[in-house]
Amino acid sequence: MSRYPITITLLLLSNVFMTFAWYAHLRNLATRPWIIAVFASWGIAFFEYMLQVPANRIGHGVMSVGQLKILQEVITLAVFVPFSVLYLREKPTVDYLWAGLCILGAVFFVFRSKLAP
Repeated sequence: MSRYPITITLLLLSNVFMTFAWYAHLRNLATRPWIIAVFASWGIAFFEYMLQVPANRIGHGVMSVGQLKILQEVITLAVFVPFSVLYLREKPTVDYLWAGLCILGAVFFVFRSKLAP
């Protein structure tokens, strides 16, 4: 299997854990002391890093660090927007669209050397 799909899959799974680690406590632990949320988030983040570190090592074999970072941001938005709408029940705004378009522009510029024939 190519390094690109492996990297993307691992980063996607990593971001699911990351998003829960960073934001799920706002819904699930809102009435608990913040220190409990910290330890719960650390526990979830462990699994994020178990996926993210190998993803970056695998991906770095075929992508620059800048390309990995932009890919990570695209995946972060792709995971975060549905999470915030479906799990946290936030209302999406047109700003999500604009942010997504800016990120797509960044993807184009950072990967354009790989797009050239």
